[in-house]
Amino acid sequence: MQRYKTYLIFGPPGSGKGTQGMTLGTLPQFFHCACGDVFRSLDTRTELGQSFLYFSGRGELVPDELTIKLWKVRIADCVRSHHFKPEMDVLILDGIPRNVRQAEIMEEMIDVRKVFHLDCPDREALVKRLQRRALKDNRLDDANEEVIRERLSVYDSLSKPLLKYYGDDLIQTIDATQSPVQVLGEIINAINCMGPR
Repeated sequence: MQRYKTYLIFGPPGSGKGTQGMTLGTLPQFFHCACGDVFRSLDTRTELGQSFLYFSGRGELVPDELTIKLWKVRIADCVRSHHFKPEMDVLILDGIPRNVRQAEIMEEMIDVRKVFHLDCPDREALVKRLQRRALKDNRLDDANEEVIRERLSVYDSLSKPLLKYYGDDLIQTIDATQSPVQVLGEIINAINCMGPR
């Protein structure tokens, strides 16, 4: 099976992963896939869709194996429809893999060339950023400070170990408190320095 050339955009909630992933996805020869897109594009009439509804409807985390299965279906659909051309495009992922177990399952499918770690040690700045975003997008539940701090805590315990899993050689840490344009500039410079994809 072909392994997709992949860049991961990684960081805590509110660090700008989605913004950077979407922007890179507009460039030729980059294809962006966010974990949220996978769930949003799901056909809930299928067996997989029903399984997803079972967990999400109870407010439970979707199991890793099911999450990756849903992701594989989404990527296969994108290849079939020629939105994603693996022979030409680099895959940009954000929000997946979410933990080490998911990364292990995805190892046979993705060839991770670089992990762009959008770092924001100032948690108060992240909380404020997430509250602003929630109000702007009219997602009032997400503006709750307790909910935000819980999401950051889950990131620390479940997602942050991925940095160790991928190792220092693959990771490029970028200050996420810079403007989105500055962050994008650093990512593009790093990609250019890596030479031909």
